[in-house]
Amino acid sequence: MPGIIGKKIGMTSIYSAEGKATPCTVLEAGPCVVTQVKTEEKDGYSAVQLAFGEKREKNTSAGLQGHFKKAKTTPKAKLVEFDGFGDLNLGDVVGVDIFEENSFVDVVGTSKGKGFQGVVKRHGFGGVGQATHGQHNRMRAPGSIGAASYPARVFKGMRMAGQMGNARVTQSNLQVLKVLTDKNLIIVKGSVPGAKGSYVIIEK
Repeated sequence: MPGIIGKKIGMTSIYSAEGKATPCTVLEAGPCVVTQVKTEEKDGYSAVQLAFGEKREKNTSAGLQGHFKKAKTTPKAKLVEFDGFGDLNLGDVVGVDIFEENSFVDVVGTSKGKGFQGVVKRHGFGGVGQATHGQHNRMRAPGSIGAASYPARVFKGMRMAGQMGNARVTQSNLQVLKVLTDKNLIIVKGSVPGAKGSYVIIEK
């Protein structure tokens, strides 16, 4: 599906005429440059590769420098493929004007990494709940994780402590409240995964 690469600016609120506050996220969406057009005949599938975000030339590999020079653009930081765009040519620019107000979009981002966390924070376990009967160190423990001699193993997918966050997350059906084409900004209702300044993919 068609979309665009963007960057999360931060969160704010929009107030209605009645004074109701709506939490929303401001995203910088594009402009993105078409750096490659893939076709069924040559690549086996049809797609358009978009590039976004400036990158210093000395930090760009020689192969990618040639890739960007073909599209007559400067080195970019983020490359993503999209399909369903229709007719686009190498070097074309895709802007935030592909979105309309009051439409709905999906936003893909990488969630904030929380490091190694226990079951209470990671999965919402309740813990023991009371410090009675000598349970001084079992307040946030996971409890039993398996049975006895049968099945004599721990089932896959058992909710346990471990790495939390830093994963690809898709937030679906976010309403587009405003599109500011002159500033390349799109304001969507609700929250978007990732930290401020992180790259996101906005799909129609």
